[in-house]
Amino acid sequence: MTTKFTPQELAQHLGSGLLSFPATAFTADYEFDEAAYRNHIEWQSSYDVAGLFAAGGTGEGFSLSVDEFPRVVRAAVESANPNVPVLASAGGSTKQAIANVQAAAEAGAEGVLVLPPYLTEVDQEGLYNHLDAIASSTDIALIVYNRANAIYTPAILQRLADKHPHFIGFKDAIGNIEHLARVRAALGDRLFYLGGLPTAETYALPLLKMGMSTYSSAMFNFVPEFALDFYAAVRAEDEPKVSRLVRDFVIPYLDLRDHKQGYGVSIVKAGLNVVGRSVGPVRPPLQDFTEAELAELDALVKTVQVSA
Repeated sequence: MTTKFTPQELAQHLGSGLLSFPATAFTADYEFDEAAYRNHIEWQSSYDVAGLFAAGGTGEGFSLSVDEFPRVVRAAVESANPNVPVLASAGGSTKQAIANVQAAAEAGAEGVLVLPPYLTEVDQEGLYNHLDAIASSTDIALIVYNRANAIYTPAILQRLADKHPHFIGFKDAIGNIEHLARVRAALGDRLFYLGGLPTAETYALPLLKMGMSTYSSAMFNFVPEFALDFYAAVRAEDEPKVSRLVRDFVIPYLDLRDHKQGYGVSIVKAGLNVVGRSVGPVRPPLQDFTEAELAELDALVKTVQVSA
């Protein structure tokens, strides 16, 4: 399918506003709930968000089958506001990532976030070969995710940027200031930079000063007005407001998120439950919030204005 943005236009667009990864809807027996998911995408894209990443981490893309992945991406593309670009993710082995990219392109996604290779340690040349193969398989925009076993040196990023014009972005989930400074010094405005540390709001203001003009907000899934207000305060460098919002909402949110491993996704679906927009449970091995935790989150969400 033909994309609406060139890769360069997409980079500029994504770097100018808030991004999010919509939760994927499942039925009580863990099947993909396409109707509920389309409804969620319609709601999410009705706000002034710069882009949505389907089948990503918050969207439990790691749990999707080969058949489910293109269904999820296509449903997002078809249901989103036409002004909101939808991107997908690509993970696993090199062959699997290439299959993800090609399925995403066929479904109409504007681009793809390339996740780290699955469960293996590799050196820089191996990472380059992995990304080069993926980039060579498509002409839609690619963003790399700097995390886990895929920490990219500036030299590798420069090689990729020189060879592949549709390589447009660098998402960081490490927060190593020296590394970020080296990447920015080497690549400059050739890429756009987005924060990917969980929960991104915690680090958004200091990372803005490192050139990360945007980030992916998980909480946008269920408190979109709050997330957009927070982003506006970050971009305005309104430090008193950002500090107040972090203290009053973000830190209590983090405390709930940290109850169990994997709750970074669970809290999003719990939040959707408490605002009356349920998209079902998380899939195993993740765990849903307990009733007591839901009550705590409900009380916290009531402290900010939420539109359901």
